[in-house]
Amino acid sequence: MPSPDFETVIGLEVHAQLKTRTKAFCACPVVFGASANTAVCPVCLGYPGALPVLNREMVSLALRLALATGCRVHGTSVFERKNYFYPDLPKGYQISQYERPLATGGSIEVRGEAGAPRAIRLHRIHLEEDAGKSMHEAPWDDAPADSSFVDLNRAGTPLAEIVTEPDIRSPEEAYDYLVRLRRLVRWVGASDGNMEEGSLRCDANVSIRPAGTAALGTKVEVKNLNSIAHVKKALEHEIARQTETLRRGDEVVQETRLFDPGSGTTRPMRSKEEAMDYRYFPDPDLGPLVVDDSWRDAVAAALPELPEPRAARLASGLGLPSSDAATLCATRPLADAFEEAVALHPSNAKGVANWFLGDLLARMTDADRQEGRLPVAPATVARLVARIDDGTISGKIAKELFPLLCEDGADVDTLIREKGLVQVTDEGAIRASVAEVVAANPAQAADYRGGKVAAFGWFVGQVMKATRGKASPALVNRLLREILDA
Repeated sequence: MPSPDFETVIGLEVHAQLKTRTKAFCACPVVFGASANTAVCPVCLGYPGALPVLNREMVSLALRLALATGCRVHGTSVFERKNYFYPDLPKGYQISQYERPLATGGSIEVRGEAGAPRAIRLHRIHLEEDAGKSMHEAPWDDAPADSSFVDLNRAGTPLAEIVTEPDIRSPEEAYDYLVRLRRLVRWVGASDGNMEEGSLRCDANVSIRPAGTAALGTKVEVKNLNSIAHVKKALEHEIARQTETLRRGDEVVQETRLFDPGSGTTRPMRSKEEAMDYRYFPDPDLGPLVVDDSWRDAVAAALPELPEPRAARLASGLGLPSSDAATLCATRPLADAFEEAVALHPSNAKGVANWFLGDLLARMTDADRQEGRLPVAPATVARLVARIDDGTISGKIAKELFPLLCEDGADVDTLIREKGLVQVTDEGAIRASVAEVVAANPAQAADYRGGKVAAFGWFVGQVMKATRGKASPALVNRLLREILDA
């Protein structure tokens, strides 16, 4: 439980790996899981005399993200060298942007602590290359003990770094921000957002200050958080740790810490560097990046309708509850599939939505939703709902058909015909079944007539069982009431 005596201030730095085929400054492929040090060349290995060439697609993808978040895109930005030594940084510096980034401003809306929407301002979006990867577990059995290894396949991979202002006030807000940011980078096609593969990584800056004060407290950075759940847990622990430190009358130390998922705690990594420690200066091998109006306008024109406006359109245009529309817009492929199905059966968008939100999503993993891998085609969902609506089958029969449709991709009408599942709408036949069921169960009929309303549902079930689920539910209900209420 957060203390009412203190206020939490959080800023997040998210590195999104941009969805390019090749690296930021060379033609090496961007790969995941390849054998170590096989996707490298003199440029990304930092060989003397090797010169970088900017990947234009890297810039276009970052522009998508900047425009989608309402940032101001700067016509001219500058690449700089961020100098530091680490074994997985072969050049001894990282090509990044500092004083003149690609874009500034913008915001992402989150659900605030009181439940109302609140904008988290963005400080900047800038471009940079990734470092390699240090491995502290031996990749083969007979490797020397206590050895570390370096895989430079990731070195030079293009990144967009999205930095917030210190606007976030709780771990819950941070969690919601990251969920929405990950959806957005995937939605506009800038990144696959796969945190498990490291293509979305987060550093969290957190400080505590006395409630009601404006000055920021001492900032602690928690590095390399690779899941949204870990970000929330790390922030919860760090807030508790810093609060207890201040309560004891001690000072919080400015430092960089790491999160241990096993213990749910953070531990010191190093003292916090300042910008001066990196000795930034413009990269002499790369000229200024110029984004002219035509480039920016072309990227803007190609942007898809964004998730929040699309959910609002589905809610207002199709009469869907806002929560249902939001769920359907959890991923762009899912929203596309839903609208494709509605276009084929526009008279019952709510019925189509119910199938998507229920039976379809229950059979889909997160990866399925991201890639648009539905258990059945949108046209099949539309045809199934249409056959319920025109009385060919009941909803109960449709539920029985659905697994079969998922298994072999059969046509709805063909399967209905082959299984002999056409709904019975012959009033005479259904009346006979209703009369037979009522006559065979006089005690339950007396219960209903004596005021036990729930007995009516039991009779409906018995009639449907007697007709093998084929009777029209509407007719069953009407005829039962006629006989039982007589």
